Amino acid sequence: MTKIRGARERARIEVTAAIKDEARRQLAAEGAAKLSLRAVARELGMVSSALYRYFPSRDELLTALIVDAYEAVGAAAEAAIASPAAPTARTAADTSGTSGTSDMSGTPDADTSAVSDAMVTDHRARWIALCSAVRTWALAHPHEYALIYGSPVPGYAAPSDTVVPASRVGAAMISVARDAHRTRGLALPPLDDELSAEAERLADQFGPDLPPSVVVALVAAWSQLFGLISFELFGQFHRVVEERDAFFTQAVRRLAHEVGLLAPLSPHPARR
Repeated sequence: MTKIRGARERARIEVTAAIKDEARRQLAAEGAAKLSLRAVARELGMVSSALYRYFPSRDELLTALIVDAYEAVGAAAEAAIASPAAPTARTAADTSGTSGTSDMSGTPDADTSAVSDAMVTDHRARWIALCSAVRTWALAHPHEYALIYGSPVPGYAAPSDTVVPASRVGAAMISVARDAHRTRGLALPPLDDELSAEAERLADQFGPDLPPSVVVALVAAWSQLFGLISFELFGQFHRVVEERDAFFTQAVRRLAHEVGLLAPLSPHPARR
């Protein structure tokens, strides 16, 4: 009986994968609004009643596709920061520069000897790698990207099942800032007084171990990252931006600066 159950489970996994693959092909050809269970069943040579045993409604199939897309782009973001950039030695001479070790107010450390042998991770490089991985995934999967970051599907309301997968990219961005905060590689971004209450609320919700101004900057950077990608993917950069790789890298490097990520210091004293 165990072998029979195992065979049935494998068959179910294979049929489920085939259904989702065909649904993705329909997304590419017709768009999410025209996704049809009957059409999927017809292309797979199934009767509709058989397909309903896997996905009882179009919305359940859409949800499965949405969750898969969020999981895939989230996994790409997490993989990009899984291996930190090579550490760089800070030297006492380096701390005299504007990119030196800072406390959370952005003020250079007074005790340069204490940081002369410190090793820091290049969190800006990790940030750029994360953002680039998200863009690379989006360019390779434009229809799945459009499903999760494009226009809402008429008549569809995403269930709570999508919340955790949808948070993976944002959580990866927060983790870079958190690691930088722990290693004193983060400076406080400015925060307008009228936003202080909202900043506290956002920090409580998304990063209670981070300064509120950093969390505000992270939320802004998160939205701007997907704005950059959407503009490129949906054609708004046509006849505007030609060198798109370099433009994107420059833009996300600027976002890293706005979040407060500090560049690591050179392992060698600067020549004067």
